[in-house]
Amino acid sequence: MRARGSSSKLRAMTTPGVEVVAPSRLHFGMFSFGRTDRRQFGGVGVMIDRPGLRLRISSAERFGVRGPLAERARAVIRRLAEAWQLETLPECQLEIVTAPPDHVGLGTGTQLALAISAGLNAWRNVPPLAAPELAALAGRGDRSAIGTYGFQHGGFLVEAGKLPGEALSPLEHRVELPEAWRFVLISPNTQRGLSGEAERRAFGELPPVPEETTARLRHEVTEELLPAAKSGDFERFSRSLYRFGYEAGTCFAARQGGPFAGPSIARLVETIRRTGVPGVGQSSWGPTVFALLPDQYAAGQFAEAMRRHTEPDDAITISPVNNTGARVERTNTA
Repeated sequence: MRARGSSSKLRAMTTPGVEVVAPSRLHFGMFSFGRTDRRQFGGVGVMIDRPGLRLRISSAERFGVRGPLAERARAVIRRLAEAWQLETLPECQLEIVTAPPDHVGLGTGTQLALAISAGLNAWRNVPPLAAPELAALAGRGDRSAIGTYGFQHGGFLVEAGKLPGEALSPLEHRVELPEAWRFVLISPNTQRGLSGEAERRAFGELPPVPEETTARLRHEVTEELLPAAKSGDFERFSRSLYRFGYEAGTCFAARQGGPFAGPSIARLVETIRRTGVPGVGQSSWGPTVFALLPDQYAAGQFAEAMRRHTEPDDAITISPVNNTGARVERTNTA
């Protein structure tokens, strides 16, 4: 994540325009939950360029928000104003130019909150914050920290999980995946994943992950997925990615009815595997399904073939890996 600026003044801006471009997040699965006497949550994920989030902040006579997810943005702004102890909201216009749908497994809420927080910090000439401080300011990281570290660093990420009382799960590993690799996303238009209070209730009702399952998931990551990521071994990474996601998904079977978010998602995953693509899974609660292809040409061919197996309104997106994190940049001078 890049930003420049040194003054802490709120209104005397030398560069009133700021633009933030943030990636999206794929979450492959968690290591554990339901056991408060040890680390829980944690897990594995990756940042991708598309569909990403882009917002602009510019000077204005009074605060305003426009664009998709405006209501969610206003809630973030109110939290920031309280954290900064501002009597009035910042005198700026925040425009959300583009944003992925929320609650489809792409971590949109986290990226929006972090983008607004980092953007307004830059607009106020406050130096960039590290991931833990930015997460605390934005109110993110209660469970997963993949999106927080991914916003700052990008790449393939492994986080340890949180101990009781720990604000943010520690980052264990970050690996830059090969630039040629492409993730093809299929997002059914008729479903939404869990979020907010419904998600909190679900975690409260799910049975704890057995220690043996956590041990197998960690073994899969340390012995297969992580080494394959470091060496750029596409086939090995793809096979391990499916195994990890499937086993992690079984931990949510009491809520989902299986390792995936319903029969239609399970059928889609099997359809993809029958095409000969081994690296497939569900991101977070879904409904977004991802498939890993070795390059842009293969991804394009696969995406075209999959249109015969999806509904017309389903979104199919081809994305490179994002290995750099978000961009926070000045856009004009006063």
